[in-house]
Amino acid sequence: MLDIPIFHDDQHGTAIVVVGALLNAAKVIGRPISELSVTIVGTGAAGVACAHLLAEIGIGDIIGVDSRGILDSSRKGLHPSKQWFVDHGNKNDRSGGAREAIEGADVLIGLSGPGIIEREWVSSMADDAVVFALANPVPEIMPELMPDNVAVVATGRSDYPNQINNVLAFPGVFRGLLDVRATNASMGVKRAAAEALAAMVTEPTAERVIPGAFEDGVADIVAQSVSEQARREGLAREIVE
Repeated sequence: MLDIPIFHDDQHGTAIVVVGALLNAAKVIGRPISELSVTIVGTGAAGVACAHLLAEIGIGDIIGVDSRGILDSSRKGLHPSKQWFVDHGNKNDRSGGAREAIEGADVLIGLSGPGIIEREWVSSMADDAVVFALANPVPEIMPELMPDNVAVVATGRSDYPNQINNVLAFPGVFRGLLDVRATNASMGVKRAAAEALAAMVTEPTAERVIPGAFEDGVADIVAQSVSEQARREGLAREIVE
């Protein structure tokens, strides 16, 4: 195993920003993270990374949905990355498709394709639901189509509030890792980056759960948090003069 940090922006950068935004969205709706059920539609690289980091922060439950439906115990021969959802999530072993996975969920994270989620499905979510529709440039469902039970919406676009943009994560993460010559971009490091992003928004609202992509100081704050966490975990090889 290489003793250098391995960090894939489209996976881990996305996960860091998603988790940072969700930490604040949970404050907006007044719910502890440990009580939230999350449905992830799209279990490719980004979906898997999001699921792992959500588990790291203690999310209540995670249901994964791929092109064939919910990842449940009836699905045999799954790739290990998808088997993870069966082994570590879907606590009630729900089956079906995206519609069934979304029903009753507190949080929906779309990492799939344009327009694939219907308004009716979202209306079946819990009250004060959180929807991150992150397909670009056309989200899984447009913000203006959200039903009244949705409290917080985020997309990957700059023309709507709450843009989930990887640029919030990777410059600071890399700077922080390089500054201390870290050997690994651990789960703890990624969590620290997400928490640093969340903390930048001192008074979260439905339309501001994550800093803007070009706000001053984002990279520096994330870098400092990453460096400190790497030191705490014994990952730093910095040379102290």
